[in-house]
Amino acid sequence: MSNPFTEHPKSIDESYFKHFIKAFAFSLTLLGLSFKALLHALFPFWYVTTTSDKIKELNEVLQARINSAK
Repeated sequence: MSNPFTEHPKSIDESYFKHFIKAFAFSLTLLGLSFKALLHALFPFWYVTTTSDKIKELNEVLQARINSAK
């Protein structure tokens, strides 16, 4: 029987706790980016490329983690 709490972390060669820390850090980063995107919506001259640049960077990190687990 598979454990839903550890199945995915094991698939990318991480423990539950290591995966939790990384996912939590990503969520905080995305929360901050969401706030910056809201400010950019109100003040288009603020954070002009900040959100898109960081999302591209986060995607590269995620893709590298996926590829290293293969």
